[in-house]
Amino acid sequence: MSDTERSLPAIKKLSYAVGHFLNDLCASMWFTYLLVFYHSVLGFQSTYAGMLLLIGQIADAVSTPLIGYESDQTPGCGTYGKRKTWHLMGTLCVLLSFAFIFNQCLGCSFLTPQWVSVIFFAPFIIIFQFGWAAVQISHLSLIPELVTCEHAKVELTAYRYAFTVLANITVYGVAWLLFHFQAGDENNPVIDALGPADITIFRNLALSVLGIGTLFSIIFHVGTTERRTLTGDQERQQEEDKERDEEQVPLLHQPKTSSSALQWKCWLRQPSFYQVALLYMLTRLIVNLSQTYMSMYLVNTLQLPKNFIATIPLVMYLSGFFSSFIMKPLSKRIGKYVTYFVGLLLILAFASWVLLDERMGQRVYGAALLLGAGSATILIMSLAMTAELIADQTRSGAFVYGAMSFTDKLANGVAVMIIQVLHPCRTVACCPACVWFYHYTMVIVTGGVALMAALAICSIFIWPIRIRPNAAPAISEVEGRLN
Repeated sequence: MSDTERSLPAIKKLSYAVGHFLNDLCASMWFTYLLVFYHSVLGFQSTYAGMLLLIGQIADAVSTPLIGYESDQTPGCGTYGKRKTWHLMGTLCVLLSFAFIFNQCLGCSFLTPQWVSVIFFAPFIIIFQFGWAAVQISHLSLIPELVTCEHAKVELTAYRYAFTVLANITVYGVAWLLFHFQAGDENNPVIDALGPADITIFRNLALSVLGIGTLFSIIFHVGTTERRTLTGDQERQQEEDKERDEEQVPLLHQPKTSSSALQWKCWLRQPSFYQVALLYMLTRLIVNLSQTYMSMYLVNTLQLPKNFIATIPLVMYLSGFFSSFIMKPLSKRIGKYVTYFVGLLLILAFASWVLLDERMGQRVYGAALLLGAGSATILIMSLAMTAELIADQTRSGAFVYGAMSFTDKLANGVAVMIIQVLHPCRTVACCPACVWFYHYTMVIVTGGVALMAALAICSIFIWPIRIRPNAAPAISEVEGRLN
């Protein structure tokens, strides 16, 4: 089937694009509000709060490659399609678990030992991360099965990203409304501080996320039709039949493209694989850790009203969204590597501002614009460099993305746990020491990691991304045929 034969009408593109909306809503809450909810609202010790996030990141890192492999092998439920079957399974896991994560432990009180609450929350976090990974992988895997034209694939990805932006705006907008209605017309400083009274705020936010996300998931499953594909066993049988047919053809007429395809073991011998993996991991550390600790920095270091944990992330995301429009023309003019370095300069400008301006106050809006634009720039460019690494090796591209995702999620979880262990306060309320702690945490997770990313991008300047010739498999293949 040619590229022009398989395309989607506009309504089908929209129905596909909303299929990841529930995931985007939940991910926004997870990275922005998880630590602040468990530490500042439920009063967990910093190590327990970090442990729960680490459990989630490990569960996600382990689930991603396993689900990717299994979703390729299983045929799906009846005629429903294997991708949509896994998507539906993941959606149900998310719906059944997420509301329990942003709520108080059932049957617990503030006198209940915190380790009991951790045991209660851990299974729900694991189920949620498994479901989230199932939805993410199945939704991405649908793109090459719905369309074949490269332009159409890019268009579906653009639609998908547009709803990711809308999801983040929705979360922060609903959070602002909930805080606004809670405050009412009173100007009570107690209301401006996070505490147990805000459990209902985060519970209602989680329920709103699930309600909105469920609606869009239904639209996806009703409006998206998955074409039937071969399972892993059927593909292997087809390849075996093809090999038997090729044995009837003289050796000199064998196509050379088959031996040039990289297997997953071959990627491990490619230096560029490790260069890009390191750069992508550092990029994700900057983006995710700054998003995770921004709320703690706002309420504990800058001592701003709690509605700022909704407005500042919103400003950051809108800044990143609008700056993404200039990424394509800018990267065409100065190249991906230099554009990435420009994003690092914005991150370093933010870190310097935070370091020097200890009483930032309302000026944090300006700093948020820098961080949002810089984060979007380095994230988009790191993804472009990953695609450059894969190039035409699309058959093993899933392994590359899976490996990048595994290191990213594991590194984020470990980094958060280290920061939480170093936290100077063990009480419910923030002690005076945590004021400078979150101040320097924001400087390090942005400026410090950005300096390491600068070294990584310099290595790519010196040794550009390229795939070394994979001659060994070709030779062994020829020898095997001659024997």
